[in-house]
Amino acid sequence: MKIGIVCYPSYGGSGVVATELGLQLARRGHEVHFISYERPVRLQSFEPGIFFHEVDICQYPLFKYPPYSLALAGKIAEVARAAELDLVHVHYAIPHAASAYLARQMLRGRYLPIITTLHGTDITIVGNDCQFYELVRFCLQVSDAVTAVSHSLAAETRTVFAFPGEIRVIPNFIDPQEYRPVDSSWLRERVAAPEEKVIIHISNFRPVKRIEDVVRVFASLREQIPCRLLMVGDGPDRSRAAELAARLGVETFVTFLGHQDRLVELLSASDLMLLLSEKESFGLVALEAMACGVPVVASRTGGLPEVVAQGETGFLHPVGDIEGFTRSALDLLTNPELHSRMAEAARRRAVEQFAAETVVAEYVRLYAEVIEAKVK
Repeated sequence: MKIGIVCYPSYGGSGVVATELGLQLARRGHEVHFISYERPVRLQSFEPGIFFHEVDICQYPLFKYPPYSLALAGKIAEVARAAELDLVHVHYAIPHAASAYLARQMLRGRYLPIITTLHGTDITIVGNDCQFYELVRFCLQVSDAVTAVSHSLAAETRTVFAFPGEIRVIPNFIDPQEYRPVDSSWLRERVAAPEEKVIIHISNFRPVKRIEDVVRVFASLREQIPCRLLMVGDGPDRSRAAELAARLGVETFVTFLGHQDRLVELLSASDLMLLLSEKESFGLVALEAMACGVPVVASRTGGLPEVVAQGETGFLHPVGDIEGFTRSALDLLTNPELHSRMAEAARRRAVEQFAAETVVAEYVRLYAEVIEAKVK
């Protein structure tokens, strides 16, 4: 098949998942065309079967803001004609699904199927904005298939938009050969003392991630055991987290690493992941941690309970439950038998439930169904 993939090129979950999906499809013999304003961060080296098409955003004095969605529509139509795409798979409803629909209208004489994958904030934040509500609802209705990364997100979409159509749940995934425990003793020696436990948090540091809660939990843990916190990522709340760490007297034990492309070594050097978000439609970093044998303490919200098995691969508590998060983290970090059991279970669950081999095959089946329906 010849597949167009439209996504944001950033470090966010939707862009990462879209890129990894395209790479997996290409390795299975499909031809994949990425369309975005920049090359996706995880698409930095040559891969057979992968093509990248950059959207050129015109800068005219007439426009206060560059009309990206229109430029994207034109590029999708151009690539669809030239590459004879069988379908276009858009990740994130706005503006990608709207642009794909406009591109389809431009392709007179042929029908371009559109698959829209919802990742979360396109529904929970953007979709709830009154100026975008009707547009998001329209995009869902004109898509040939709609998928969501969790049952929680699918249910929320049906409720918020009164959407009667099918929403197929296809979860995010990991490549078990890439995301696996590796020897990171050399890295651990650099970031922590031998007696210190290593705790990791990975996010875009936005308010919804509640990274100040991460710092508070760490400070509570630091009062009871030697430990160190690795903060991976960047965003608007980074400075607030750093200020809080200073106020709580733990700033020398918190390391802000910024964005990191390669996470396996960092995860393998860690004993525990904290993901204390207000909302997570799936929680890809939790899955990546589990695949590397790292138990997760997380908020019981959104799709996280579908990823982290309570009491088996980690612990879940209500959003903002600092005491509960601290108690569970302390149990894991001070009980080697419990930690070992959960680490093994985390790896096993990631491989058995969320391996690329299984999940990508679901997307391929969906593509075939959509293309066959178009022929009929």
